[in-house]
Amino acid sequence: MSSAQTFETPVSPVTITSGNGPIVLGMPHTGTWLPEEILNKLNTNGKKLADTDWHIDQLYTGLLPDVTIVKANFHRYVIDANRDPSGISLYPGQNTTGLCPLTDFDNQPIYQDGYEPDEAEIENRRLNFHVPYHAALQTELERVRDLHGAAILYDCHSIRSTIPFLFDGLLPEFNIGTNNGETCDGVIEKSVWSICNNAAEYSTVLNARFKGGWTTRHYGQPHNNIHAIQMELAQRTHLKAETLPFDYDKESAAILRPYLKNILMKLTELVETKQLGS
Repeated sequence: MSSAQTFETPVSPVTITSGNGPIVLGMPHTGTWLPEEILNKLNTNGKKLADTDWHIDQLYTGLLPDVTIVKANFHRYVIDANRDPSGISLYPGQNTTGLCPLTDFDNQPIYQDGYEPDEAEIENRRLNFHVPYHAALQTELERVRDLHGAAILYDCHSIRSTIPFLFDGLLPEFNIGTNNGETCDGVIEKSVWSICNNAAEYSTVLNARFKGGWTTRHYGQPHNNIHAIQMELAQRTHLKAETLPFDYDKESAAILRPYLKNILMKLTELVETKQLGS
């Protein structure tokens, strides 16, 4: 395959909503679009797109005025925008999926035999999708930091509650990741933990199975006044069922959304009242 390949994209790889507040929402996994030439290589299992962060964009819509959102429109089976572009694993010794996944979260193949991407195709996908997403995220974080003196990247994720290949047992509803406190000022971690831990309906863990993906670790630079925190939600918090068709549950989401709003409002307050260290 030629290294000069480009993919036909009916829409931009990234949708950017530029606000003037201090929070940037990253959404690397809510997109469901795949170029036809990639979609046609997937097998029946791959075409289910089961590993999507279903309805995360809908879940966060309208929670915070003037927020900036950077959303990948492409599916993670094209390329995973939350993986190190070098392909290095974020969780050495633990099961995970790669930069261009060959299997789903249940360790089942997603490609037809012989149609898996080679190194040249992976590089093309990186250039066409991974690079534009992160260029947009970098630009927006720097713009917001210039406006407020600090910016907070809140990386939005969700995952099925039970995936034996990736973790044991039932996943807590709130999974907060700061790479063991390295990616943000401690007051950010403490504030998010407090709101989640006081939510009687849900269980919460900090830096457990999900410590923050490449996005959180890459952009979280408190010394440069860019802070990052990841929120991985168990999908039972806002889906009717964690199987096809993965329908959004308005009633469940209505219980969850006030907590998410409180988190985002608190993070805004931390920046606006200059409670973050330099």
